[in-house]
Amino acid sequence: MRRNDFLVAAFWAITMGTAAPAEPISVRHIQRPMHRFMVARSEAGKIIASGEFSQVVQGDEVTMRLSYHFVDGSIDDETTTYRQQGTFRLVRNHHIQNGPFFVKPVDFTVEAATGIATSRTEDKSGKIHIESHHIDMPDDLANGFVGTLLLNLPQNAAPFRVGMLAPVAGGRLIQLLISSEGEQPFHTTGQTLKAAVFRIHPELGGIVGVIARLIGLQPKDVMVWVLEGQEPAVMRIVGQLGGYGPPVSSDLEGISFEK
Repeated sequence: MRRNDFLVAAFWAITMGTAAPAEPISVRHIQRPMHRFMVARSEAGKIIASGEFSQVVQGDEVTMRLSYHFVDGSIDDETTTYRQQGTFRLVRNHHIQNGPFFVKPVDFTVEAATGIATSRTEDKSGKIHIESHHIDMPDDLANGFVGTLLLNLPQNAAPFRVGMLAPVAGGRLIQLLISSEGEQPFHTTGQTLKAAVFRIHPELGGIVGVIARLIGLQPKDVMVWVLEGQEPAVMRIVGQLGGYGPPVSSDLEGISFEK
């Protein structure tokens, strides 16, 4: 195992937080079919990838796909299916990351109903290895659709936690603490609007946080900008891809934010 791979696995292995589960997020805005384009930029503002978001609805099941094609040939492709029946419930999530932009390739599938997490890896000789594990998954597991939950928060919502299954060592459960950070203006089609800003923070308390800093794997918080109203939408996401590496800003095409 490469040193980077070992450290990533070690980091997630020690971050299996046991924070109390949050109340389920109620469905306030029924998700509908949509198609959007995204632009991903580096910290310096350079375009590094083009993104595409699509969403289809069948009954109470929503399937969303967000994919990025990087200028260096890398791919980030995530497909998520969830149910919207009074509250939101994950059905399945499949996330692929590969190419030079990523420290470690990922091909990870979560089947929430069965509790099966499957990792697909390729060794140096090109041989494919598939490993599946059963994990007791919490009802609030939010792989792939945290943004959807943010679209359905009531105003002035208190901080809350959701579960996340990290794609290492067969799958490791962690907790994300989500809180409001006020508002920020943005510009689109000749008008200025305001977006609600949310912070997503992996909870690493006590000795876990100390160890994470020592091995250089303290993940940065993810920031999300949401346009509220009758048809809320995620406008911008800033954070690391895969929990490590430099922050990336991903914006809806055609919008700009004040610095």
